[in-house]
Amino acid sequence: MDYINSKVELLAPAGSFEALAAAIQGGADAVYFGVEQLNMRARSASNFTVEDMQNIVSQCNIHDVRAYLTVNTILYDHDIQLMRRLLRQAKEAGIHAIIASDYAVLQEAKTIGLSVHISTQANVSNIETVEFFSAFADTIVLARELSLKQVAHMSSEIARRKLKGPSGNLIRLEVFAHGALCMAISGKCYLSLHSHFGSANRGACVQNCRKPYIVTDKEDGTEFEIDNEYIMSAKDLCTIDFLDEIVNTGIRIIKIEGRGRSADYVYKATKCYREALDAIEQGKYGGDKIDGWKKELSTVYNRGFWDGYYLGRKLGEWTNQPGSSATQKKIYIAKGTKYYPNIQVGEFLIEAGNIKQGDELMLISPKTGVTSLKAENFKVNGEDSKEAVKGGKLTISLEVKVSKNDKLYKVVKEQNG
Repeated sequence: MDYINSKVELLAPAGSFEALAAAIQGGADAVYFGVEQLNMRARSASNFTVEDMQNIVSQCNIHDVRAYLTVNTILYDHDIQLMRRLLRQAKEAGIHAIIASDYAVLQEAKTIGLSVHISTQANVSNIETVEFFSAFADTIVLARELSLKQVAHMSSEIARRKLKGPSGNLIRLEVFAHGALCMAISGKCYLSLHSHFGSANRGACVQNCRKPYIVTDKEDGTEFEIDNEYIMSAKDLCTIDFLDEIVNTGIRIIKIEGRGRSADYVYKATKCYREALDAIEQGKYGGDKIDGWKKELSTVYNRGFWDGYYLGRKLGEWTNQPGSSATQKKIYIAKGTKYYPNIQVGEFLIEAGNIKQGDELMLISPKTGVTSLKAENFKVNGEDSKEAVKGGKLTISLEVKVSKNDKLYKVVKEQNG
């Protein structure tokens, strides 16, 4: 039916202007971001300010990309005035929708006519709850613990019952497709509140779950080191090898998680899922393409991959090491200082490490996103050279413009890859 065959929207994270440019560059249909403290990544992402919203919307509009603002924390009474002011400023800036779960936010958005996406924090897990929220929202982000069968049932029921949101259109369902998973139900965790009096549900997660633990017998002090120390640290969700099954459930949006992650992660994840969605639409999805996408996704930050609960799993898969399992890592080398457009050459000041002929490099910019290049035929301080070291002025051919303070990295293989 048309509902299932409609084009699926690809939603990418933007935790910085570099990540915003990378998401657009990678082929996102929409981006989501937070400003200041009323969002679930208030602590871990370099959040934008209210004053940045107009700039973000303008950049998105140029590329026909929608901009969604996250206002998805729980609110206390002293937050209400700030929330109301933020929503009005979002509407003035032209934000396409907000992502929220607190009923005070939903009511205020309805009052001022601002489109709403129900956040996964609302833990929507059945069709009756979808119908309840249809009075407030045109899009609902489902709980992360559902199977594909459950998602498909809700999609078909929306069509059968003709459940429509405030816009008069059928409710759209959104699911997470890639990125970090919380050990708690749809991210509703209280560990940080218990240990640091900083609620994850108010954007202050300190990621206690990502640490190793030892179990201690309280009676005699005997300690047991658990075989897998990281018993609460889930692997990252990756659905690119069964993305066609997700699309066939009838969902309308797939979301990449990662507002706290770097621009190169955003670019590669967005690019791979863009290519996969296009391949599904063109009937070219499968085989070597999937293997290639998964290999590319493994080069950027990840904690290992698993398929979540979509295929009927009853228990999560846990990572067995701290930090990233990426097969590559980037090392900061230099900052941009100048660009010569007539000859397409970028100039950089080497601030750390060195660059040698043949090195793989990566330029990250808030204007051009992520650019990969190889260190070939470069000059140092105006002279041909085979190595650039700290303090030197590197000039190298580049088709994209280099702005001041753009960052240049060296890309190397990671030992754990």
